[in-house]
Amino acid sequence: MVPHLTTALTGPLKELESRILRAQPKIEHWFRSQWLKHDAPFYASVDLRNAGFKLAPVDTNLFPGGFNNLNQTFRPLAVQAATVAVEKICPEARGVLLIPENHTRNSFYLQNVAALHSILRQAGLNVRIGSLLPELEAPMQLELPDGQNLLLEPVQRRGNRLHLGDDFNPCTVLLNNDLSGGVPNVLQGIEQALLPPTYAGWATRRKTGHFAAYDGVADEFAQLISIDPWLINPYFSHVGGVDFQERAGEEALADKVSDLLARIRSKYQEYGIEQQPYVVVKADAGTYGMGVMTVKDPSEVVGLNRKQRNKMSVIKEGMEVHDVIVQEGVHTFETVNEAVAEPVVYMLDHFVIGGFYRVHTGRGADENLNAPGMHFVPLAFEKPCNAPECDEAPDCPPNRFYSYGVVARLALLAAARELETMAEEHGE
Repeated sequence: MVPHLTTALTGPLKELESRILRAQPKIEHWFRSQWLKHDAPFYASVDLRNAGFKLAPVDTNLFPGGFNNLNQTFRPLAVQAATVAVEKICPEARGVLLIPENHTRNSFYLQNVAALHSILRQAGLNVRIGSLLPELEAPMQLELPDGQNLLLEPVQRRGNRLHLGDDFNPCTVLLNNDLSGGVPNVLQGIEQALLPPTYAGWATRRKTGHFAAYDGVADEFAQLISIDPWLINPYFSHVGGVDFQERAGEEALADKVSDLLARIRSKYQEYGIEQQPYVVVKADAGTYGMGVMTVKDPSEVVGLNRKQRNKMSVIKEGMEVHDVIVQEGVHTFETVNEAVAEPVVYMLDHFVIGGFYRVHTGRGADENLNAPGMHFVPLAFEKPCNAPECDEAPDCPPNRFYSYGVVARLALLAAARELETMAEEHGE
C-alpha cells in the first residue's frame, strides 16, 4: 500500500524522486564508498516527512523500539543484516546480551524486544535479555499479548564483564536502552563490545550534533545528483540556557524562531509554495515525542502557560530541558485511511530492512505525530525498499520507498560521522 499523497505529484518532489531513480547506480556506488570510510551504527530508525515539495529526516533514533511493526515478509533482510553487523564487531560471536529499557508494563515496547530477540536468534546467536531494573533480583517471566514470553534476568557484573546467571558470558552487549537518565555504573568500562556505545545515549548525544553532521552529508549528496540540498534537509538552530519554568531564554528562543521562519519563508517563495511555514521546538536530547511544540509565530514561545511550560521543561527520566533545537517544520501530506501519516525507516548496519507508517487521527499535517493516540501501519512497505524499478513511475510502491531508503541512509551516514566525532571527544 502506498499511502495517499494529497499534493499533486508534479512539483519538486516528483523531480527529486525522478532524479534519485535516474542516479541510482551513482548513488549506490557513493554509499558503498562512504561505508568503506565510516562504520554504520549497529541499528537505527529515521523519521521522515514527505511534504510533496520536500522529503527530509526530522529525527534519527540510535536505539529503535519498533521492530515489532516491521513487515514480517522481509524478516530475512533483517536477519542477514544482523549477521553482517555482528560479524563486524565479534566474528566469533555466539552469545548476545540484549539490554532493554526498564519497561515491564509497556506491551508494545516488549513486543519490540521480542522481535529484536527473534531476529538475532535467527542470525545464529544465543540471545538472552538482561534487565537494569534495580529491584529485579531473580529471573522474571513476562507474557505478551500475542502469546509470546520474555525472560528478563538481572545483569551481573564480574570484573569488567557482564554476565547472566552462572552460564552466560557473552562477547557482545546490545543496548536497546537510550540511557536518557545517564550511564549506569554497571555499563561503564566493560570490556565486551557494547553496541551502540554509551556516548550514543541521550545523556550525551544531541540532536543539533546529528543535524550538523547531516548538513555535510546532505550537501555532498545534493552535489552528487545536482539538487538543492534544502529539498532533503531541514534548517535548524540551537538555543541554550533555556528554563521554561522560570521563563528564562524566551527572547533568545523567539529570535531564533523568527530567523528560521524568515529563511523558510524565503525558500517557500523561491519554489512557489503556498503552505504556512512553521518550526518545531524540541528538547535537544530525548525521544518518545516529549518536549515538542509546533510554532508558527515567534510570539508563541513567549509567555507560555503552565501546561505548556510543564510539557516542555521535562522529558523522559525526569531530565530537565535547558537546550532545544529549533527545526524547520516539514509538512506531511501523506495519509493512511484519511489520517495523517509519516514514514519511519529501519536499518541494521547500513542495510534498509523495512519500515512502517506512524499514523495519528487527531493531528494535522504540521504537527508532531509521535504522541499519545498514534498507531502504526506495519504493512506500508509491501516490497523491499532497496530494489527500485527504475523504468516505472517515481511514486509506484518500490520507487517511493527506495527514495525513503536513500534519505534514511543519508541520516544513517550522518549518525556514523556524528559518532566518530563523539568517539574522539570521549577519547575512544
